[in-house]
Amino acid sequence: MQTMRSYAEDIDGGRSPSVSMLSEVAAARKITIVGGSIPEMVPASGQLFNTCCVVGPDGEIKAKHRKLHLFGIDIPRDITFRESDTFTAGQEPTVVDTDVGRIGIGICHDIRFPELAMLYRSRGAHLICYPSAFNMSTGQLLWDLMQKSRAVDNQLFVATCSPARDPNSQSDFVVWGNSSLIGPFGEVLAAAGHEDATVIGEIDLSLIEAVRESLPLETQGRGDLYRLIDVQREHSS
Repeated sequence: MQTMRSYAEDIDGGRSPSVSMLSEVAAARKITIVGGSIPEMVPASGQLFNTCCVVGPDGEIKAKHRKLHLFGIDIPRDITFRESDTFTAGQEPTVVDTDVGRIGIGICHDIRFPELAMLYRSRGAHLICYPSAFNMSTGQLLWDLMQKSRAVDNQLFVATCSPARDPNSQSDFVVWGNSSLIGPFGEVLAAAGHEDATVIGEIDLSLIEAVRESLPLETQGRGDLYRLIDVQREHSS
């Protein structure tokens, strides 16, 4: 984390090699790309954000998500880590309309907060993408569970993308890997292991409607006892 500032990129200033690469590929292939997260520098303030860009088939940035929930963990004799020592938390949930559906974006620790996924469902998301880097401890315990929980609770698709694991890494932070695509019933539609891999999964958006008709959770909820508040929409109304 100490070296993060040295290779952070100025996305809004148009000086981001990572975004330039994503834009070039998206335009050449005529596809939508949800990029992995990169350290974003804001020169005016000096702030660093953990940021994911969504790039459309025209090569233009369609959305930019700054990680909302900064990771902090303290497991005795295992790992101590505070992302807030380096990064600033984002302030905006991100839902973007694309040529392949409406997509909500979260980054890594964002997946642990069911309220964010519920918010994305309420805003019409078909798919939530979480570029992530769980470590060996949290990955083994929670990675699969978190993905399936967000998908099942909200009856939508969840996609995760993790770096591959480096078995020779000298770092205290070794990633779990195991990127996946999960369906609305919690079914695994595609999955990678912990090594470098390319996986392909098919998303049938009609399945969302079928699942919600079969199990209408939205109408079975107890609005008299609890409710989700979309703070942004409430303040804008």
